[in-house]
Amino acid sequence: MSGLTSTSSQCIPKSSDLQCDPIIQKYGEKKRGLTSYTLTLEEQKKNDYPIKGSPGCKGYIDTECDQQRTDSSPLFGLDCEMCLTAKGNEVTRVSLVDAQGQCLLNELVKPESTVVNYRTRFSGITKKMLLPVKTRLSDIQTRLKKMLPHDAVLVGHSLNADLQALEMIHPSVIDTSLLFARNEGRRFKLKFLAKAVLGKEIQCEQKLGHDPAEDARAALELAQFFIEQGPAKVAELNLEMLLTTEKLAEVSQKKAVLQPQGCRVQKQLNEPPHLSKPCFLDCLQVTGQKPLLLGRQEMDSSGLCQSNLSTSNKQILQRALEDVPLSTFSIIQFSLGPEYIASHLLAGLYEKVRSKLTDMLTIYAGPFEESFCLKSVKKEFGRCGPIRSLTVVTETYQPYVCIQYEVLEAAQLAVESLNGAEVAGSCIKVQRPITAAMLDCDVWIKELELDIENEGVIYVAGLKESLTETDLQEEFSQLKDLETLFLPKDLQSGKHRNCCFLKFQKSQSALDALEVINGWTVKGSKLRSRNALASGHLWRWIWQVNHSNGKQGGNILYEKIEQLSDSEQDLRKKVKKLDHHIKKLYRSLQNNTLCIVLFPGVNRSRFQIWPRPFKKRPYRKQNLLQPFSSITFPQHF
Repeated sequence: MSGLTSTSSQCIPKSSDLQCDPIIQKYGEKKRGLTSYTLTLEEQKKNDYPIKGSPGCKGYIDTECDQQRTDSSPLFGLDCEMCLTAKGNEVTRVSLVDAQGQCLLNELVKPESTVVNYRTRFSGITKKMLLPVKTRLSDIQTRLKKMLPHDAVLVGHSLNADLQALEMIHPSVIDTSLLFARNEGRRFKLKFLAKAVLGKEIQCEQKLGHDPAEDARAALELAQFFIEQGPAKVAELNLEMLLTTEKLAEVSQKKAVLQPQGCRVQKQLNEPPHLSKPCFLDCLQVTGQKPLLLGRQEMDSSGLCQSNLSTSNKQILQRALEDVPLSTFSIIQFSLGPEYIASHLLAGLYEKVRSKLTDMLTIYAGPFEESFCLKSVKKEFGRCGPIRSLTVVTETYQPYVCIQYEVLEAAQLAVESLNGAEVAGSCIKVQRPITAAMLDCDVWIKELELDIENEGVIYVAGLKESLTETDLQEEFSQLKDLETLFLPKDLQSGKHRNCCFLKFQKSQSALDALEVINGWTVKGSKLRSRNALASGHLWRWIWQVNHSNGKQGGNILYEKIEQLSDSEQDLRKKVKKLDHHIKKLYRSLQNNTLCIVLFPGVNRSRFQIWPRPFKKRPYRKQNLLQPFSSITFPQHF
């Protein structure tokens, strides 16, 4: 029998993924007999099954099926429908089916107490149906006791509720809600399992209430399928993925139905209705993980979040410190206030940071002789890393060359290794632009080097274009504790940028590698290396700088120092306070937390997301990006 199917290869888990499946973790991969799947006494106690001798089961009837079970013991499917009475849940209908699916018992039962709610929608029972019924619970208990063999194994979905309502004790049960195991104590519904595993539609909306015989038969067949096919085959069904897909389809359909009439023009044109794609919050919702949303502004959470509005960033921080550890997924939005977000101030700060990065990527080299060879200069400086642009400065007494690199490491390596060197027949000086923003450049470089994201990472330049990633893996394999090699490539040509990054398991191994690699010759090319600088979010900033049409840095000798306006000074104070809140929240996060920081820009396209799985570590401010240190939440995922 076949159930839900999908043409997507993603629905078929890899063998390595099977090991993480809760079914495999519980039962292993090999087939077993039915006795391996009956609940132990401890499992029965944990899941509220009636246990012989327990205080809450006084007066319960024991089936006395106490014979030793074997893998050939008979299976019986059991299901009951209940109504709510003055006493609590009482049985109104009982169904029992044998291993062949034949219905042995399908009887209405008159409750002892006054009915408060017939629960007709689910039970299908009405007052009219029970009026002529004479059968009582004691009659059903007697009949079940006579019908069940002494080695019978009862099968049901959340069978504990049925046995509690029957006030009966049976020692050997298979509970399909526990058999098809899920993580975090969650359970699949019988209706879903019947469709996904057996290919059967049960509990249809067209019917009035559930059919207990149908449910008992479905639970029995599910248990038989599990026993016959084995845990590995069941795990390969990828039920979790199927359920998520089904729920997301339902979400899309509901959203399509809720669309305004004006948005449904395609229906008038006899086109199929457009199903909106589920957002990230929908995905969390259908997997049972309702996110926590804290902020000062009303956000479009579509009712999927535990949304809490606060009056200040301080109040948001306090709530976050209390609630984030209790939530699987949290979104925290600190705000500078609409008067700043909507103003030109952030755009100005963005431009200043862009300008700083441009200056840090730019170096000036010289002086050279009038007839110097520009090709030789480009070749020598190209050994430090990928060059974005190279221009000759002729406004000076002797020629200088302005070089803008694509990565910070290349610019810094050029300053460190070529300042005072002889290039193209001249002893040259290599320096960054002399601007007010660059006066404390050395401090920024040191901060970046000490950033935890760069721990154990080194930059290597001078790679020949002919070298492949395989060549480099083989060449660097002799380095101790090498963990990862990252080879940046041009998006258009696919060629590497004559540099790479090496990540080591230990910081000391990275330092040792620096000594070895500097001066190392690979296929006739001498390598140069240093500690990595640009981690995570800086890569995106640098990419924007390199692809921006804005101004290229400041003047070489002098830049007018502008006085900050009162508004800018006020904004800086607020950002500094905001940075303090983020620092406090950052330090409170548990180990191995995935932290996503969004840097606000002047429009939505400039929101940048840099997820960083990390272990708790010291918080380090980067003055370069301090004005943009905030955690925020875009309108849509």
